[in-house]
Amino acid sequence: MEEKKKYEMEFPIQASPSLLYQYISTPSGLSEWYADNVNSRGEFFTFIWEGSEEKAKLLSKKSDERIKFKWVEDEDTPYFFELRIQVDDITKDVSLMITDFAEDDEIEEGKMLWDNMISDLKQILGSA
Repeated sequence: MEEKKKYEMEFPIQASPSLLYQYISTPSGLSEWYADNVNSRGEFFTFIWEGSEEKAKLLSKKSDERIKFKWVEDEDTPYFFELRIQVDDITKDVSLMITDFAEDDEIEEGKMLWDNMISDLKQILGSA
């Protein structure tokens, strides 16, 4: 299997960190922009897209700050994805930082997917 490379993206979002955190950390919030449906049981989240299911394990979370998942199928790898809320100390501007992994030839596709999903999130938040 080809090794995946880490990539990061930053999206300015006009919303309070606590509101944004609800959309990145709860099944109901994630269902509105990330997947068609999301269920959680303990530390496991099930993401459903057009009938296919992917399970992820919640690795860590910090209220109003970040949440980090690992796909169950990547369990024996160092790969994860993280959504982190960053607030500029001076301007108080809020950004959503995405960290993800993809194979070389899939990074651009991954970035486009995140672009589309974050665009949906911004519309829901009224931040577009």
